[in-house]
Amino acid sequence: MKSYAHSATGRRRLLPTCAFAVSALALTVPQILAGGAAHATSMSGTGAGHTAGITTPRQHPVATVSYDLGDRAYRLPETGEPVELAASVHYPRDLGAGPYPLVVVLHGWHETCADREAETARAAAQQAQDWDAYEAAGQKLFAWPCAPGTAPIASDRGYDYLGENLAAQGFVVVSVSANGINASSVSGDENASARAGLINRHLALWQRLNSTGGGPLAGRFRDRDTGKPVGVRLAAHVDLSRVGTLGHSRGGAGVTWQAADSHRSQWPDGVRVGAVLALAPAYNVMTEDMSAYTLTGTPMAVVRGTCDGQVGTEAFAFAGEATAGDSEEFLTYAPPGANHNYFNTRWSPMSGEVAAADGDAVQLTEKQQRRLGTEYAVDFFRRHLDDGK
Repeated sequence: MKSYAHSATGRRRLLPTCAFAVSALALTVPQILAGGAAHATSMSGTGAGHTAGITTPRQHPVATVSYDLGDRAYRLPETGEPVELAASVHYPRDLGAGPYPLVVVLHGWHETCADREAETARAAAQQAQDWDAYEAAGQKLFAWPCAPGTAPIASDRGYDYLGENLAAQGFVVVSVSANGINASSVSGDENASARAGLINRHLALWQRLNSTGGGPLAGRFRDRDTGKPVGVRLAAHVDLSRVGTLGHSRGGAGVTWQAADSHRSQWPDGVRVGAVLALAPAYNVMTEDMSAYTLTGTPMAVVRGTCDGQVGTEAFAFAGEATAGDSEEFLTYAPPGANHNYFNTRWSPMSGEVAAADGDAVQLTEKQQRRLGTEYAVDFFRRHLDDGK
């Protein structure tokens, strides 16, 4: 199968296909966190064997809510374009056993509006090589806010499986919606900066809620299915001195920018980011000068599947340059047979969602790939943020 990378309105350019044959080894938990070095390296020179794998997983009961402060609740400082302040939240029901560390998840670049007519028109235009029609259809798929009667694509919900598993291990997980950024004009480093700013805005909301019980999030949690208010009391149950960030695709560049040494002054008061996981990070659409992404003293892991046709192996080299070999721990993992889209359920064919596609060569099933990603993320954040609760 051929694989593609996307332009701003969805036109695809051909990238090399994956010729890797998946073996049973690809379906096992990576030994990176249990001492093996096959897929893990440490730029600090201390080797891969830093963390024991999970042997007795905790199973906190998990609850899920959402919040949405509006499609235009935030404006990009760079351009003034509107962005939503909305997220899905997974948390341990036994909040009294906390406070729990917070993990913020940020999706990457994808279509924003579930317009099936526009999707059909774009496919027909691509077949006919009618690029004007293609661009017109793409504008409808990348609008923000979406046209009346057209639902947004909930890319933030694409990591529910991660949220559920991390919450069961004792984390509060906030998966942020960034459709407004995906539909905006920002690109390159400006895009990474915008995503970092959105993370900081959400962290500021959580810092205020947690410390005072007030602010814009107070009373705004809703049942994700019914939209009815949920009276959950999360204040004082989140430890913002133990924050992890996980970014997928361009979200990976965003979390790297947000954690960088030169941008830490932008973190809200009381917030400390203690672990960064860049999942298939799209550094390839950013600058070649990684100085603005340099972070030291913060554990960082970079994951890029061997069948990822949208992000090349330069993801490891760029991240290595960003950490400058001085990070407390810099790990890389290349899951055999993993592609780009399957880490997000809403971008994957089984969802039936508008614009869902294989994206790259297919070697692992969606379920197999997500299991690898989940176990890696759980081990990584437990090592660096966990206090045993």
